[in-house]
Amino acid sequence: MSNPQLDQLCINTIRTLAMDGVQKAKSGHPGMPMGAAATAYVVWTKFLKHNPSNPQWMNRDRFVLSGGHGSMLLYSLLHLTGYELSLDDLKQFRQLGSKTPGHPEYGHTKGVETTTGPLGQGFANGVGMAIGQKYLAANFNTPEFPVIDYFIYAMCGDGDLMEGLASEAASLAGHLKLGNLIYLYDDNNISIDGSTELSFTEDVGARFEAYGWHVQTVHDGNNVEKIETAIRHAQQVTDKPSLIKVKTHIGYGSPNKQDSHDAHGSPLGDDEIKLTKKFYGWDESKSFYIPDEALTHFRMALDEGKKREGEWNEFFAKYKKENNELAAFLENSTKGSYGSAWKEALPVFTAENGSIATREASGKVLAAINQHLPTMIGGSADLTPSNNTFVKGMENFQPSGYEGKYIRYGVREHAMGSLMNGIALTNGMIPYGGTFMIFSEYMRPPIRLAALMGIRPIYVFTHDSIGLGEDGPTHQPVEQLASLRSIPNIIVLRPADANETSQAWKVAIETTTGPVVLALTRQKLPFIDRTKYAAAELTAKGAYVLSENSSVPEIILIGTGSELQFALGAYETLIAEGVKARVVSMPSWELFEKQTKEYRESVFPPSITKRLAVEAGVELGWHKYASETVTINTFGQSAPYEALYKHYGFTTENVFAKAKAMLK
Repeated sequence: MSNPQLDQLCINTIRTLAMDGVQKAKSGHPGMPMGAAATAYVVWTKFLKHNPSNPQWMNRDRFVLSGGHGSMLLYSLLHLTGYELSLDDLKQFRQLGSKTPGHPEYGHTKGVETTTGPLGQGFANGVGMAIGQKYLAANFNTPEFPVIDYFIYAMCGDGDLMEGLASEAASLAGHLKLGNLIYLYDDNNISIDGSTELSFTEDVGARFEAYGWHVQTVHDGNNVEKIETAIRHAQQVTDKPSLIKVKTHIGYGSPNKQDSHDAHGSPLGDDEIKLTKKFYGWDESKSFYIPDEALTHFRMALDEGKKREGEWNEFFAKYKKENNELAAFLENSTKGSYGSAWKEALPVFTAENGSIATREASGKVLAAINQHLPTMIGGSADLTPSNNTFVKGMENFQPSGYEGKYIRYGVREHAMGSLMNGIALTNGMIPYGGTFMIFSEYMRPPIRLAALMGIRPIYVFTHDSIGLGEDGPTHQPVEQLASLRSIPNIIVLRPADANETSQAWKVAIETTTGPVVLALTRQKLPFIDRTKYAAAELTAKGAYVLSENSSVPEIILIGTGSELQFALGAYETLIAEGVKARVVSMPSWELFEKQTKEYRESVFPPSITKRLAVEAGVELGWHKYASETVTINTFGQSAPYEALYKHYGFTTENVFAKAKAMLK
């Protein structure tokens, strides 16, 4: 039974903790937590299925605070409900080394489900989480044992819904009828610039109804009973995602800053805090004060969480007894253990395969390993035939069958990247998604966030150079390889032949601490005879000696991807002339830098200073490894790729001539 006085005490506890945290830090956003506290309180104390003692419980509900600037709201709730976040941690808000950074960070603070900084990302991550839940439920639940049945709750604001990403993600969520998704829209009509009347006057409810969402409105964001009723109604709508518009007052209770952008992005000030606490009936002299009655109520989550997980564990044990193989797949995948069958299935390409584009080789690898990885789910941003991301026999992930392993993202690259992050945050799932490398530009925010979170989406970026040809410079990536390599905690792999592609996929599946980019060609590449040259398994080293005619070469030729063939061709010509030479395949700078100093110096001896790198991209970064380059520092042109490569000097003859000039 509801206790209005206790509810209000708890809500005001959230508000005052947020106010005090921001004030102590002299930085932050107090207004959103103050206005949305009642909504968050209802979700966390009346609906959220979670266990603060085990934040990674498989069947917990997920809570995403998409407006990450309101992080003190989330931190307050985590502390109050018993997560490993102390009151001292709240007092260290936004300080160096604290567990309470300015925006929530996954993996840094227990209970934070995803890193939400740039607006709209959390909104889309939640859609990805909903896809992950639907997929697991469809593939692992049985009629008698629905062991995966959690909801994804999220709070979003005007800023999230202004971002185009939210539109992309909401559109796809509506199409997919994700009824496990319940979003609470903190509708306070204020942004940093001021009133939303300045720039955001659309009918948000009508927009989401057009997307296929179920929409409700709560006109009083402090009415606990009506918020609760709306959420219960949303839970019953199983064939549509739900948006609940909750009309709130930013900076609620502040006599001078309520309903003003002044409460958005800066502390209230000591005097205003005292006035606000007085409005709440709070002790104005106390800071970071938590009434015993409120804390006792919040901490009920500890016992309730342990009880719920315990009951679920018993339920899962019965499920496991009846469905041992399914349960084993699910448990092992959650632990990141996928067995060895997929590795044994990795194809080895021979001369009989002939010349083959690495995008095509990638498709063949996927066809070989897909069936052995039950939690790997793929897709493409409307470029499936070009990306070779679909495996024959795959079912589409659609409302008619959530067990499908292939997502049709549509022309929504940004959403694809962010949804993949949400999927990657789900119980051992491995998402891969394809598009042209040039369109990675649309995906940069989620790629960066995946690297920051240390999660494992796999990006299949095809048409990776001017080698795509006639589509011209708008579609020809030249700076993208350098740009992607510049992101910390990412692995970029540009395989030079089909066998390096197979090994690149092995690296991608085995990498669990960050995202992997596969940069693949449109054009066919020649077969590299591994009986004559070094084994492709060395791809995992990042760079390796493909061939040499002396352990002390006069020159080292370095190639990646489609340009390794020209370095190799020039090398063969050089050694035919008696030059002591070495050719190095370097599919991944990042993997190479992870090797020991001894290994790195065995590939690039410090004494060998004449080094020529060949890559159809910008020169930026190459001088760490090479003294000279054959690169492209301009945009391409529209022409058949053979003509473009000759025009820009990507030929065996030009690489040979450059090497000869260096030797002189």
